[in-house]
Amino acid sequence: MDIERLVIMANDIAAFFHKSADEGEAARSVATHLHRYWDPRMRKEIVAHGQSGGAGLSEIARDAVSILSQEQTG
Repeated sequence: MDIERLVIMANDIAAFFHKSADEGEAARSVATHLHRYWDPRMRKEIVAHGQSGGAGLSEIARDAVSILSQEQTG
């Protein structure tokens, strides 16, 4: 899938969760959502994008991708 589309999707999810929680909780909620509902290939692509700087990701989305990255390597 196109990384630009994944970034938009991750940012949209982050914006949704940010409305109802502080940034730390929102990032954990986004990470949980991505883990539950995104195809493993999509998660792998967004994690690789995050590890290469995460251009275009909002702060909450970037934090969520970092959480996913830690889960994959932990």
